[in-house]
Amino acid sequence: MQTPYALGFQSLAKEVRIDKLSTRGVVPSWLTGTLVRNGPAKFEVGERKLRHWFDGFAMLHKFSFHDGEVSYANKFLETEAYRYAKANGKIGYSEFATDPCRSIFKRFAQMFSSRVTDNANVNISKIANRFVALTEIPLPIEFDPATLETTGVLRYDDHLKGQLTTAHPHYDVEKQEAINYVTRFGRSSSYSAYRIPSGSQKRELIGSVSAEEPSYMHSFSLTEHYVVLTAYPFVVNPLRLLLTSKPFIENFAWKPERGTKFFVIDRKTGALAATCLAPSFFSFHHVNAFEEGGEIIVDFVAYPDSSVVQSLYLDVLRGDVGQFSPIPAELRRYRVSLKDASVHFEALSSQPIELPRTNYRYANAKPYRFVYGTGSQKGNPKDFLSRLVKMDVHEGKSRVWHEEDCYPGEPVFVALPKGVKEDDGIILSVVLNAEKKNSFLLILDAKSFDEIARAEVPHHIPFGFHGQYM
Repeated sequence: MQTPYALGFQSLAKEVRIDKLSTRGVVPSWLTGTLVRNGPAKFEVGERKLRHWFDGFAMLHKFSFHDGEVSYANKFLETEAYRYAKANGKIGYSEFATDPCRSIFKRFAQMFSSRVTDNANVNISKIANRFVALTEIPLPIEFDPATLETTGVLRYDDHLKGQLTTAHPHYDVEKQEAINYVTRFGRSSSYSAYRIPSGSQKRELIGSVSAEEPSYMHSFSLTEHYVVLTAYPFVVNPLRLLLTSKPFIENFAWKPERGTKFFVIDRKTGALAATCLAPSFFSFHHVNAFEEGGEIIVDFVAYPDSSVVQSLYLDVLRGDVGQFSPIPAELRRYRVSLKDASVHFEALSSQPIELPRTNYRYANAKPYRFVYGTGSQKGNPKDFLSRLVKMDVHEGKSRVWHEEDCYPGEPVFVALPKGVKEDDGIILSVVLNAEKKNSFLLILDAKSFDEIARAEVPHHIPFGFHGQYM
């Protein structure tokens, strides 16, 4: 039996431009930028279905604001992986959990060639003042923000090696540099943190950490002086990536006895300032981190183990196989001591949360108060992400937006032009209306969490991952 939100995992074939969406409420007149969202929108190739939510071919969605009106456009990201599938009617590149039929020789050749998937369906960023779509393979795909036309792979002007990265880079406004890391698989595997100065496309190595069995890490944290990598015990033997017929993520194994390691890398010297061990847990998303009295405070959306990855296969999400049951996601605060390498944590809220966002320019790498995210109905074992939440990490309180048969996406915070307080601004979220079988852009007041306006799209928008307001 299909789930009521299964429409969010069905392909969208149409590419459209709509100059003026139908709106309800009053769109703030000061809102004059553009929200670009990224996510999968094609889940099958010929007769074959892609297997995991993270596998779908990327589509960009653009909402632009002018004089209280909202326009919309969408377009597939014309990557090599997408063009191959479109031209040949079959999958040609290995995705997160879907693999084309290949011999061991072809798998080996692809691992050490440029023919890895460039299906950048996760996030949006800027490198060298150019707009790019990102995934966990270090091949950013440039696009024109005005037309959404794909320009091609943006090549880094360096020789830093690695096969896996994160689609969640950080940006230091004061130092005017982006920070990220890359994992290199091989006989001597490693994690390498790097910076990219503003306007450059050259990655400059900060420091490296060796890894015998690399961990799957979807994001990381940045503080004033440190890069914080969190190696969960969801790990892979690099040889398995070459010698088995399994797709990428299915080569990873959960080994809880290893615990979770915090690697704290000094941003100035590149030295490993601390290696701290915590009881095992898993996370996709770091929320924020900052330094406080000899400790690094790191907030996560935490899971007890990596089974959440298995819960996001499409046949499970759609209800084709069994019934989707959400894994409880807990907002946790970890205190990492730089003095004695101890780690302690506490739960900040009992409200489930995912896809967390903050007022980034105001709060990132600093003490903060508010985090926004998607949530589910606590105690309902069949509920998908059906509400938006605003959490106060000081008081443990939360505000919730919810509407029957509606499933919101990641809440993007947009600050008021002359805002002073941390929650002076609005929230933008793309919401699927399962009953009407379409989507709308929801605008909430970030302080009160009350609805201000919504702009209706005439079709459904498949559930995406992340986006940015430009």
